Amino acid sequence: MKTIQVPLTAEVSPVSQALFDQIKKKVGKLPNLYATIGYSASALKGFLDFEASLNSGVFTPKEREAIALIVSEINQCAYCLAAHTILATSKGFTKAETLDIRRGHTGDERLNVILRLAKSIVEDHGHADQALVDDFFAAGYPQAALVELTGLVTARIFTNYVYALTDVPVDFPTAEAL
Repeated sequence: MKTIQVPLTAEVSPVSQALFDQIKKKVGKLPNLYATIGYSASALKGFLDFEASLNSGVFTPKEREAIALIVSEINQCAYCLAAHTILATSKGFTKAETLDIRRGHTGDERLNVILRLAKSIVEDHGHADQALVDDFFAAGYPQAALVELTGLVTARIFTNYVYALTDVPVDFPTAEAL
């Protein structure tokens, strides 16, 4: 069985190397998962551009982190759970709230609407429960938000699956088990 190693900067294309520099400036380090995605400059650039576009959408940074946590929990992605637990706490969630989000229920009913729908999108392979879609719109979210939620779920599935396929070392503090 072939083992995927985290590449050294010299082992990737000049395009990926430039993207690595941008990531280091923004994040303060080059996470192993992003480095591994960098084997393909096209995949890394596409992912970073997609995520950056979604970050300027209708969801707040806290909501985006909550979506990342619920999707990563469903997909049992230890890497993304570790990274997004740190990011979620940096956005204002407590450690206890991150665990509640991963369980799919918080004290914030509007956030629960998002979590239930995101969970259904993942578990039902895009065919979300229509009642949850109706609840999402009833909570005041516009149609654009449904498309953006799908994008945020998809972006996290991408990183979850890259980790599942590569099992690169997690370079963030391990997320607490539920």
